[in-house]
Amino acid sequence: MLIYESLAKAFAAEGVDTQFGLMGDGNMHWMTAMDQLPGMTTVGVRHEHCSVLMAMGYWSATGKPGVCSVTHGPGFTQVMTGLTTAARNNVPLVCFAGETSLGASWALQAMDQAPLARACGAEYIAVHSPARIHDQVREAFYLARTKSMPIVLGVPLDIQKMQAPNLPPYRPSLEFLSPTTALPPDPAAIAMLAEKLAAARHPVLVAGNGAVQADALAVIEALADRTGALLGTSLLAKGAFDHHPFSLGIVGGYVREASRAIARDADLVIAFGAQLSRFTLDGGRMFPDAEIVQVDIAPQALKEGLVVAHTMLRADARLAGEALFGRLEGHQPLTTIRTDDVARRLREGPADSTPYAITDGTLDPRRVFEALETIIPKDYHLVSGSAHQAYWHTAMRGMAPQNYHAVRAFGAIGNAMSFAIGVATARKDGKVVLVEGDGGLLMHIQEMETLQRHGIKLLIVCVDDGAYGAEIHKLRVDGVDDANAIFGRPNFEGVSKAFGADGATVTRIEQLPDLMARYEAGEVAAIWDVHVSDQVMTPPMRDEVAASKSRI
Repeated sequence: MLIYESLAKAFAAEGVDTQFGLMGDGNMHWMTAMDQLPGMTTVGVRHEHCSVLMAMGYWSATGKPGVCSVTHGPGFTQVMTGLTTAARNNVPLVCFAGETSLGASWALQAMDQAPLARACGAEYIAVHSPARIHDQVREAFYLARTKSMPIVLGVPLDIQKMQAPNLPPYRPSLEFLSPTTALPPDPAAIAMLAEKLAAARHPVLVAGNGAVQADALAVIEALADRTGALLGTSLLAKGAFDHHPFSLGIVGGYVREASRAIARDADLVIAFGAQLSRFTLDGGRMFPDAEIVQVDIAPQALKEGLVVAHTMLRADARLAGEALFGRLEGHQPLTTIRTDDVARRLREGPADSTPYAITDGTLDPRRVFEALETIIPKDYHLVSGSAHQAYWHTAMRGMAPQNYHAVRAFGAIGNAMSFAIGVATARKDGKVVLVEGDGGLLMHIQEMETLQRHGIKLLIVCVDDGAYGAEIHKLRVDGVDDANAIFGRPNFEGVSKAFGADGATVTRIEQLPDLMARYEAGEVAAIWDVHVSDQVMTPPMRDEVAASKSRI
């Protein structure tokens, strides 16, 4: 057996069943060996960057480390944005990267790849000893799993082609993981926090992705009902309490209009399993006068230049919620915020009521997503793109948080299509919808061919304002010519059909129900090119440009 074959079998022993990659001299033997293993799915991408994002999407849909592969030199340099995005979003993945042969006197694509990987926040493991190939594959997966980070495994081509040494049977990293035991809260801390909650007049309980992962949503909701608190979520827990009459929905920069007004008077906020980023707290503007308590297995009071928590409780979100619920048995709430009027405002109030004059025949994106909320089935998985357009879909309600996928840290556009393909590859049912802007979609439109070649069904809603949305609004406010940020509306319908997929140009909201029925009845991917106005600003963008003007 050759080393590249032995490496492939070690990956399979780690539970890998899907690989994303672009073949080159440095990884083609390994990718082929992987593909020939029983039950292995191979997705061959058209750009190396996309392999990393697809592996990230696969992780988001399955919880398993994603696996991608690129060749050496220029193949590896293409993945810097992807690796950085994975590192900033704490995504566990293993990237098999070829290296040029150690014994070569000269190689055109030779370079020191390790510093690039580490500059991105990834770890680099150079496999240069045949005797340690098992150890280093195991180490890669162990680090990915325990540190939630991307690991690059660099393997020279001549090492790959050597005869594998006679090694003991491979023992996967899963055998060496510590048992996962939920961290119980300190009883004294629970008693203190229970007193605060019992005395609060306007409490809010916020659930983050950590609460979703800890299966804490039910007890957080029960605790809110016992104490009269309002409920809210971070972006990644979107939809957790949409059924509840006293849910604020997403808190932070993407908060709904009525929710912001109601939450402004909060005096106590308890965040369960939420990172409390600038986005979740809207730069400190979300709960201006509240004491903020963070309940998390790794609480962090100082983050992104802000004091994000005044009190911290290190504990599992579910166990802390259960302890608080028990401690407050028989409690009579002092709060008076749960009124019929508040419930009505939360239920009926628009996400954003700011008037805009739209005179060019394009659509108001707010009305588009109000319609899509009723049209897209609730069992679909929704993948979020980035930048200005990423706000509009967050106003949609009714989807489970487990069905929502986003990677926002690092703020790169152009990631979302590949990320969605990774989710769709894992789901295998076509019930995945990507919401992306026209600028971001164009950056890797070549992956439409990947979708068609592999028979992956994915619905893409392109929020098409014919420009880089954030840039045009900022330039206009600054009084600078926005011409270079405007590129018109490409024929996405024609492009999609040219790749063998379906497509439609949407200029009327009434088109959407029939298009949904057509997508569900079909077997191929589709792009809906929704022409929206470039005049409508998202609330976060309005706040940003207003702050910019105030500094001038």
